[in-house]
Amino acid sequence: MNKTIKKINIGVVGVGHLGKHHVNHLKSIDSFKLIGIHDIDERRANSIGKKHRVPLYNNIYKLIEACDAISLVTPTETHYDIAYNCLKAKKHIFIEKPIAKSVNDAEKLIKLGIKNNVIIQVGHIERFNPALIPLNNYTLKPKYIEIQRLAPYNIRGTDVPVVLDKMIHDLDILLFLVNSDIETIYANGISILTDSIDIANARIRFKNGTIANVTSSRVAQNDVRKIKIFQQDLYITIDLLIGLTEVYSIVEKNKKNITAIKDVDFDYHGKKKHIIYEKPKILSFDALKAELENFADSINGMSKPMVDGAAAKDALELAIKIDQMIREDLH
Repeated sequence: MNKTIKKINIGVVGVGHLGKHHVNHLKSIDSFKLIGIHDIDERRANSIGKKHRVPLYNNIYKLIEACDAISLVTPTETHYDIAYNCLKAKKHIFIEKPIAKSVNDAEKLIKLGIKNNVIIQVGHIERFNPALIPLNNYTLKPKYIEIQRLAPYNIRGTDVPVVLDKMIHDLDILLFLVNSDIETIYANGISILTDSIDIANARIRFKNGTIANVTSSRVAQNDVRKIKIFQQDLYITIDLLIGLTEVYSIVEKNKKNITAIKDVDFDYHGKKKHIIYEKPKILSFDALKAELENFADSINGMSKPMVDGAAAKDALELAIKIDQMIREDLH
């Protein structure tokens, strides 16, 4: 007999460009009951509320009080105050990235979440990109990682530096893949269209020897979101935009992988080896819906957040260091 799971009463704070997608998905996830929304723009909130038949709360504190959990989709500068009030009221919270404006604020939220035994999950959506799932089938010990995230100019998001808007996604993925302390960081960048950094590059060396080169830009001609992972006998290339993962590995001849799409024999100092090419099947699903389902499962004790407060804080801390380094270099 299946265990009956109590529905989680959830509210959405902020129903703008991204928040309206939260509303749409939360309505469709069985574990949640969307009981209300709040936005400082009441006309927008009324429009979304009527469309999805969800009550509008003009008072944010009454919405927090009525819920078991809150999905917070507001500008970064508001995250700390709203999240703190949710956690103080012992409500679980999903916070769109970044977790807060400062590492100090993030640490305070994490501490309060632990004290009140509630879940903090942060919306680093790329961790749920279907193209990353095949990595679970390989033992990763990367020596070098190259990540590019380029995008054409869009006024949305330009109120923050490109490192905190775009690169932070890749820094979160990078810290997850490498799982080592950082030894050195070299970073440079430039402002082109805005008053903040528009193009940024960071070269990061980890204490385990891994080196990563990460580039982000919001003045590119086309969207590019690619990861390349190099290690002994293994090369993986991932296109996060189109959902394509390709794996090239070198194996002994007697370990030939019969599931490979293509393999090539070669001889290296008398050793017979194969270069194996694989293109793992990529599952098709909505990443935002998947991370909200992960939030529900974490609240119900069936899982843990893919990106918890601590992981989000680490990505924020690294992003801030890189951004500051670039600013100092420009001055």
